[in-house]
Parts: sequence; structure tokens; C-alpha cells
Amino acid sequence: MPMPPLSLKARALRLLSTREHSRLELGRKLSRYAEEGDDVEALLDFLEKNNWLSQERFSESLIHRRAARYGASRIVAELQSHGIQGEALQELKAGLKEDETARCIEVWRRKFGVVAEDAQQKAKQMRFLIQRGFSQKAVREALKGSPDDDE
Repeated sequence: MPMPPLSLKARALRLLSTREHSRLELGRKLSRYAEEGDDVEALLDFLEKNNWLSQERFSESLIHRRAARYGASRIVAELQSHGIQGEALQELKAGLKEDETARCIEVWRRKFGVVAEDAQQKAKQMRFLIQRGFSQKAVREALKGSPDDDE
């Protein structure tokens, strides 16, 4: 005997139990299963009211997952694509900028580990870090090598 189809609320809770979702992302996923008479926006409002759906938790989760590999501009762009805007976005951006140089040095160290000897290698390292979303200032600091490399 087949199982009855899940309600929209059950689908939402199942999705939220696996990881945090943004309101925009969850709405997009649920709209595929919405039938006539289902109000996805009302369900999203209900989930937010009960604190099962939170933009703050989603933002923190995404930053936690991405910060070890990507720079501030790439993470901010991803947050914007998920519908995070306004003052909350500016606060998150400021927090990411604080430790961007240290994160850039760590990414550089894991990928390359040695200071480039020629211009071609240096350009390759710069392109890699910039594509990861790190600022030019952070990239310049990383390409100098870490302070403990001066042995």
C-alpha cells in the first residue's frame, strides 16, 4: 500500500530538519508541490513565527560552511542570491571582512604553501584567490607568505 503524499508543512519540516534554508529557497522548493488552495507564503510566515525558519540562522550556517574556502565577496553574493538584504547583509559583510586576510592566507597555504618564485606562478596564485572571492588586499598579504615561513 503506497504512503499518502506529504503535506506542504511536512515537506517544509523535512527540508528544515536536514539543514537551514532561506525563505526564498524554501519557498521555491515548496512551490513545486503546492496544489490549488495551498498558500506557500502563509506557511513560510507560520514557520518563521514559530522560529523553525530563520534568516539569521541560515546566514550563520552558510557563512560557517563557506568561510574556510571562500572570500567575503563570494559569500556575500551567495547570501544575496538567497534573498538576504539590507542591514543584516551589511553586518554579515563587515564580520566577514574582519578575518578575510587570515582566511585567505589559510586557503593559500593549503593550496600552494610556498611563495611564488616567478611572475607566472604568482599570477596563477592571485587568480585562484581572487576567483575564490578574496579582496585584492587579502590576496597581496597572502602572497607575501605567512610570518612563520621566514625560517
